[in-house]
Amino acid sequence: MTETRTYGPEDTSRTTYAPRLLGTHAAVACEHYLAAQAGADLVKAGGNAVDAAVGAAFVEGVVNPQMHTLGGECPMLIYLAEGDRVIAVNGNTTAPGAATPEAYRARGHTEVPDTGVLAAGVPAAFGALVTALRRFGRLPFEAVTGPARMLAADGFPAHRGLIRQRDFGLRDVEQRFREHWPGSARLYLPQDRRPEEGERIRNPALGALLAHLAAIESRHSGTREARLEAVHDEFYRGEVADVIVRFIRDRDGLLVRADLESFETRLEDPVALDFHDTTVFKCGPWTQGPAMLQALAILAELDLANMGHNSADYLHTVVEAMKLAFADREQYYGDPQRVHVPMAGLLSRDYARARVALIDPRRASPALRPGDPAGGGALLPAAERLGGRAWGPGTVHVDVVDSEGNMASVTPSGAWIKSSEVVPDLGFPLGTRLMTFYLEPGHHPNVVAPGKRPRTTISPTLAFRRSRPWTVFGSMGGDQQDQWMLQYFLNRVIFDMPLQAALEAPKLSSEHFPGFFAPHDFHLQRVLIEPRIPETVRAALARRGHDVIDAVDWTEGFLLAAEQQPDSGLREAGFDLRGWKSEVFPAFALCW
Repeated sequence: MTETRTYGPEDTSRTTYAPRLLGTHAAVACEHYLAAQAGADLVKAGGNAVDAAVGAAFVEGVVNPQMHTLGGECPMLIYLAEGDRVIAVNGNTTAPGAATPEAYRARGHTEVPDTGVLAAGVPAAFGALVTALRRFGRLPFEAVTGPARMLAADGFPAHRGLIRQRDFGLRDVEQRFREHWPGSARLYLPQDRRPEEGERIRNPALGALLAHLAAIESRHSGTREARLEAVHDEFYRGEVADVIVRFIRDRDGLLVRADLESFETRLEDPVALDFHDTTVFKCGPWTQGPAMLQALAILAELDLANMGHNSADYLHTVVEAMKLAFADREQYYGDPQRVHVPMAGLLSRDYARARVALIDPRRASPALRPGDPAGGGALLPAAERLGGRAWGPGTVHVDVVDSEGNMASVTPSGAWIKSSEVVPDLGFPLGTRLMTFYLEPGHHPNVVAPGKRPRTTISPTLAFRRSRPWTVFGSMGGDQQDQWMLQYFLNRVIFDMPLQAALEAPKLSSEHFPGFFAPHDFHLQRVLIEPRIPETVRAALARRGHDVIDAVDWTEGFLLAAEQQPDSGLREAGFDLRGWKSEVFPAFALCW
């Protein structure tokens, strides 16, 4: 019998779960719907993409504290239509002046702890956000932080990720709060219990801090830039700095006032690579971002489209390219102000051609294989290769494209509530990014040193297409961030998938290189694959030597993206349903 009372197509298997979000004015994508709303409201109030991204990032630090708070870090990539330029904002922390391998060993540590004040560098997110606002935004601090201030003071409904996220949510950290961190317990365990989903959480100390900083701005009689500089100085050289220093001193930390006073947010040139008809921009090698560019450089030498999307040949090739790129990441990346990173060689076509020749199309490599870009060799001698350790998880992301064509890709991260106690008078914990440093060997590019910036996974992305500004995107996920972004980008560029379809398409990640936490062990050949990739493909990968692990479906992703089409004026945004399906955060996007 023919069904006549139907309103849909005969086959819905190829349509996305979330709709395409299209508009003609602006696009905003965030890891929480309240952050997306704040960003949209700021654009509608006359702000540009930078104002909106900064305001949304402040909100993320309130409503997703299991993934980021104001004590963390915030790398950014910004495109300014006026001047047609891309700027990288180095929103990374710096090590205290007393942070040396000897200082940690004297306290009985063989590596930098992954929790507590000994892992705390200078809080960098605030400086990055205010610097971006001062240099590239339009609105005052009071307006841009208004949504975050209101949500902190009046409260926001606790969402499932804040309560239940594995390892990071209140369910898994409440015992630590009760036994060791009273400042965190008072804030996140109201009435001495874990809140229920939808129960209001208030952060009066953070609300008061943002109000205090807004008052500093309003009392200053100078220019907009001078008023924002006064806000910045109050945080790093005023009463806020005093509170941070007292908290650290009382717990035998290393950070002192001089570290805060000397801190600066660097504005840098991004690293870039041409790939097919696109140019992809990433922050420098103090992030893992260039590893995505290295993988693209290798893959540019191959006919990916002919392999077929998510075929065994395609996935094998992508995984092997990622393994080569991430081996170089471990070997060479670090703070380029302190160590030499051979970036030009790592991204050169000659080097990519040498590296692609290492990929056996029928067999997965069991080794961690950094190359020798300085010497022109595809492989570094085994005796010179370094081991590895975790780079650190826990991140949110914000993308904005405005009506003038400005774009911002912002990745706030760190100071998550699982790793350090909330400073009671400020309403946020300090970061623990120093945990990514090494204490030895002394020649390692990421060995801890005074004033050095630790390398980090946090990795926003911005791209042009046909030489015109096109898209911003990013993800949470530690070592997996650039792996997932690589697959999303290939979905868009090689396989011409619509934005939302490219986000939702099944993905994988490799654990061939170091894991997140101690003992930082390797899982050579391991690949986590979402089961929506057919079993026949997974079996074919296993036959090639990959250690195939069936991941829980809808756990390999967490991306956001926003795009503009310069010719039509169309704007598009998308969000990854994995955030909600995996009980991490309620990601959302808006277009109008």
